[in-house]
Amino acid sequence: MGLFNNATPPALCNLKAVVIGGGTGAPVSIKALLALGVQTSAVVAMADDGGSSGMLREHTGKVPPGDIRKCLIAMAASPDGAWARAFKQRFNYVNDHTLGNLMLTALTDATGSFPEAIRLCEELLDAQGRVYPSTLESVVLKGVTRDGRRLNGQATICASDTALESVSLTPAAPLAYQPALAALRAADLIVLGPGSLFTSIIPNLLVPGVLEAIAASRARTVFLCSLADMQGETWGLTSAELVEALLYHGMRGLLDYVVAHQDPTVARKPGTITAMFEAVGPDTVAPAVPPAPAQQGSIRRVAIDDELAQQIRAQGPQLLIRNLVDPIRPTWHDMNALSEVLEGVLRACPSPQK
Repeated sequence: MGLFNNATPPALCNLKAVVIGGGTGAPVSIKALLALGVQTSAVVAMADDGGSSGMLREHTGKVPPGDIRKCLIAMAASPDGAWARAFKQRFNYVNDHTLGNLMLTALTDATGSFPEAIRLCEELLDAQGRVYPSTLESVVLKGVTRDGRRLNGQATICASDTALESVSLTPAAPLAYQPALAALRAADLIVLGPGSLFTSIIPNLLVPGVLEAIAASRARTVFLCSLADMQGETWGLTSAELVEALLYHGMRGLLDYVVAHQDPTVARKPGTITAMFEAVGPDTVAPAVPPAPAQQGSIRRVAIDDELAQQIRAQGPQLLIRNLVDPIRPTWHDMNALSEVLEGVLRACPSPQK
């Protein structure tokens, strides 16, 4: 039976979706799913040690709030309302902290509980779904680059001038946050990404119990390939190599769909930089084969062609190729296009049990 040929598609409002990730990628999926009326939750990595989150983590000894804040804002009933805008507000005279990060930190102190702080912020923002940390432990992300160097810390890994081979956590077996596992087990759809593969998505999978919860669910799983490379951690990797890295870190046999972008106007022109990336500016767009080391601020599209598509399909998942680029922000997924492809997958999900 084809992807869009489910004879008795369930009502989308009866389906539960969980987005796994963090950073700027997970909110895109959250908004696309909420626009479809799906019951949406997010499971967020706790390895961030850069920027405002990193400073608060260092000074307070608590888990980083930044990626939780971004997902909370995406969940807000009015994402452009006063509270959501206030949560995003940065104060350059207070170490560039955001109000949302300070609120989460202050409420954690006041209640003695990070989950309770999240719940209170959900109430404040009238969140349309739940946001869960994958662990409440203060974990450190470690990585090994493809040329064998070992890196410590999420911020250092993001700034790597060589793509990553693998990542791990210290401590190696942090306790999973049980409500996050429960959400995964109850899901009809699990969406990985889009976003930073090694620093936002995979760290969640390294928490013991997360992969087991995915396996125990009846969910279809979808990996949303990034549109473009802007960070050293995946610099130069093709769509097939991104999928292989995800499978290597535990998703082998668990991944149902891969969604990749291809501009139909250049689909038959391998190596061509598309007009959407040229819109960023010729000085910031890198060629298909990047220099080594990658220059900070460069952008390259993530390659997909017939050969790479065959490699992805050979690993097991179905491959969905769509034109997904936002015409205004060429490194972002278009919300309508993403909603459409996720709706197709959702309608192929089994009907929820009564």
